[in-house]
Amino acid sequence: MGKKLDKITPELQEFIGNQKMFFVGTAAEEGRVNISPKGMDTFRVIGSNKIVWLNLTGSGNETAAHLLKNNRMTIMFCAFEGKPLILRLYGTARIFHQDDKTYREHIGQFPKIIGARQIIVMDIDLVQTSCGFAVPFMDFKEERTQLKSWAEKQGEERIQNYWKEKNSVSIDGFETGM
Repeated sequence: MGKKLDKITPELQEFIGNQKMFFVGTAAEEGRVNISPKGMDTFRVIGSNKIVWLNLTGSGNETAAHLLKNNRMTIMFCAFEGKPLILRLYGTARIFHQDDKTYREHIGQFPKIIGARQIIVMDIDLVQTSCGFAVPFMDFKEERTQLKSWAEKQGEERIQNYWKEKNSVSIDGFETGM
């Protein structure tokens, strides 16, 4: 059954590397709790207690707004294939934009993705596994291509205008740093 660990083990890092999606949970002190599904090649374990995640353009920017208000974050992976497992990473995170030195230090770890919006670095203070016995089997078919196609069609200038229009304030009215 479940275990609490103080770091990501090599076995869990391998599990993370095999997953096609993950979920991010954040919340400010007030307002709504946000849970976002994430995919594509956007997640890296860079130490036993540190991850970096490339945040792509979306219709909102709740994670950024929440992290500026309260930097706690939870990331969850579920095994949809093979042996059942749920993995949660708990910790605190910082968000970095394209003009930030930390963004430039980490962006090279990812493939070039037009519309890459932010880099999030998370320090992990608790790793928890649980059984995942009720998580259904699901087959991975392929990555969706709509975000990539949309971003390529927009181009950098229109994407930055989109960020200003759609990504600068959360649904609760919190600034996102964009």
